[in-house]
Order: sequence, then C-alpha cells, then structure tokens
Amino acid sequence: MPLFIISLLVQVALVIHVVKTGRNTIWIWIIVMLPLAGTLAYLIVEVLPSLSRGNAGRKMNAVINPNRDINAASRQYSISDTTENTKRLAEEYFAKGAYEEAKSHYQKCLSGPYSNDPNLMFGLAKSDYELGNFSDVKNTLDDLIAANPDFKNQDAHLLYARTLVSIGETSEALHEFEVLHQYYAGPEASFYYARCLASLDKELESQEILQQILDKAELSGTHYGKMHKDILKQVKKAMSEES
Repeated sequence: MPLFIISLLVQVALVIHVVKTGRNTIWIWIIVMLPLAGTLAYLIVEVLPSLSRGNAGRKMNAVINPNRDINAASRQYSISDTTENTKRLAEEYFAKGAYEEAKSHYQKCLSGPYSNDPNLMFGLAKSDYELGNFSDVKNTLDDLIAANPDFKNQDAHLLYARTLVSIGETSEALHEFEVLHQYYAGPEASFYYARCLASLDKELESQEILQQILDKAELSGTHYGKMHKDILKQVKKAMSEES
C-alpha cells in the first residue's frame, strides 16, 4: 500500500479519535494541515498519556517496573510514618502476596482513633485468611461488625462465609451464602455457595447454581466474561467434576 494512502488512513483514524473522545477540535486542523508533525504531536500529547493511565498502560508498567508501587509506598512510609502511609504500604504488601508484612502493617494501623476502623480490620482479616489463620479471621470480622454495625461490604461478608467453611461451621456458612447469592455483584459468592451445597451432598442444587452462573455470564456479554474469567473457569471445572 502506498505511503500516502497509509498516511491518509492514519489521519482519518486520528480525526475520528479526536471527535469520539471529545478533544479540542483544533487538533483536527493540526493533523490535516501538518500530516507528519501533527500526527506525532497528537500521539505524544494526547494518546500516549491516556494509554498510560488505562488498563493497557498499567499492565505495561507492571511488567516494566513490577515493584514501582510498593517502592513508592515504602518511600512515603519512611518519610512519614502516618496511618494513611502505613495502610497504603499494607495494601501494596497484600497485593504482592507478602501477607505477613501486610498483616503486621495493618495491626500497626489499628490503634488509637483507628483501633476499630472497619477497612483496616477487613485488611487484617484478609491477610490472616491468606495465611490460614481462620479463627483469627472470624474473630476480627466478628469484632468489626460489633464495633461497626452499619458497615456494609459484600467482600467482607463473602470472606466471613468462606471462613466459616474453613473452620468447619458449614451449616452456618450455608446461611451466609444464601444471603450473598441474592445480592453479591459478581459470580464469586454464588460459586462458593454451590461448592458449599456440594460439600453437604446437595449436588443437584449445586449444579443448578453453577448453571445459573454460566447462563448469566452468557447473557452479560464478553466484558463480563473477561472480568470474571478466572472464577468462570472454576465454575466450569466444578460442573464437570460434579456431573
């Protein structure tokens, strides 16, 4: 394809991008009147910064500099040992799978005016869950609700139900999963509900829930499927194992 045609197609694509993204229409004139310089300027000034802020950019940054966020949090923590900086470092440790360090920093936060902070308590509970300290998780979440009765968090509720399974309180967990199944936004709660049913020899009910998850995923489109692809794989695997 001649270079002129390629250049023209690029210009057209960028003009469409300007219009669709609501950018200043002066860019249209710059791109049209200065094909090479205008195209390069638009890509550098408008397109590349937006890509770096998007999912693709974040994934690329994670590959290039995987420790950037935790290093930044560590620097802030070393400069100022505040509760907010400690919490941020705990979150970064958790994201990296350093659960002991995350737990230690969440525990440090939970003092003084923040001793009953629900988000910090939830962070501590998540860390203990990953470490297999299930009794501690239950105790922390029980204390969380006792101190913050109005706190509503679907992920904390799901963690509580999964913890009940882990400590052998399956019947109690089943009740929690029944509630979660009705309101939890994603398919995770329904999947664990199905697994709980299967563990109680209620395979038919389990299969029905698993099928509902797959039906909803099919109706919800590709974005939903991509967003929940890992749990949907587990759903399909569970269906094949139970059938």
